[in-house]
Amino acid sequence: MKTLLTTSALALLALMPATAQAEYPEKPVEFVVPWPPGDLEDVLTRMIADQFQTTYSVPAAVVNKPGGGGGPFPGAVEVAMAPADGYTIGSFVIDVPLVGPFIGIPPLEGNPFDPVGIFVTYPFVVAARGDAPYATMEELAAHARENPVTLGHFGDVTSPARHTLAMAKAMEFDFASDAAFDALDCNTLASGDADVINTTLQLIRPCLDELTILMADTNQRIPVLPDVPTAGEIVPELDFSTWNGLFVHEDTPQEVRDAIAKVASEVMASDAAQQVAKETGAEIYWLDADQSEAQMAKDTDTLGRIAAFLGE
Repeated sequence: MKTLLTTSALALLALMPATAQAEYPEKPVEFVVPWPPGDLEDVLTRMIADQFQTTYSVPAAVVNKPGGGGGPFPGAVEVAMAPADGYTIGSFVIDVPLVGPFIGIPPLEGNPFDPVGIFVTYPFVVAARGDAPYATMEELAAHARENPVTLGHFGDVTSPARHTLAMAKAMEFDFASDAAFDALDCNTLASGDADVINTTLQLIRPCLDELTILMADTNQRIPVLPDVPTAGEIVPELDFSTWNGLFVHEDTPQEVRDAIAKVASEVMASDAAQQVAKETGAEIYWLDADQSEAQMAKDTDTLGRIAAFLGE
């Protein structure tokens, strides 16, 4: 009799409408940018957050979590420690998934993140004041062999800094010193805090006419700087670029990833995003998860070559 009742109850439940789990998203979503406001990843992630809010009718906001000279990892740690439910999304530079797992920060070891998609290649450059006694990387190399030159960068562990130091080794010179800054902008050079900086074009755009751009850390020449060679043109083995993408914890459900990707891919194809590309010289696009994994594999090989030039 008990078995019959149990069977009947199960049959009745099967006929009743199932109580569906709440569809994602149903509460506020945070996009964590581990840098101060103002640069390209911040601008574009805010565009994604705004469209996310419009599309899904839930609050969505960018939260800036700068990590100082040691790199962007505090913000990444927050995403790694958050529940894998898509309500805390990382907007991360290349260093978070490719460098972060190897520098002794336990929550990042083993890389807990999966890409949702990569959406921008930075117009990263090496810049000096306009009155610097060098106008090319070759001239910088010759000058630095006889005179002290200070490099400003975003942190010792960041890939742009390591790439610039590897370029110096490849060109047979050394910087006399280097220092990390939260922001590398017009003031960094004007104040004399650094002689040469590697930074994004966005941060030095207000004073671009007063600067000398020595090199572009991009795969192709930047359209607004057509005469500036890429690193790969100078040292082919060190062809390199830096990007930013959206990342979630590796245990995040696929339907959540799809919902995030839907909005982000639409934003990157929009007229507004392409206008940002035109104004800044950035490459703005959308690589899906599989394409992003392939890009990361390629960049892992490049970082290995950088390490070799640095003698590691």
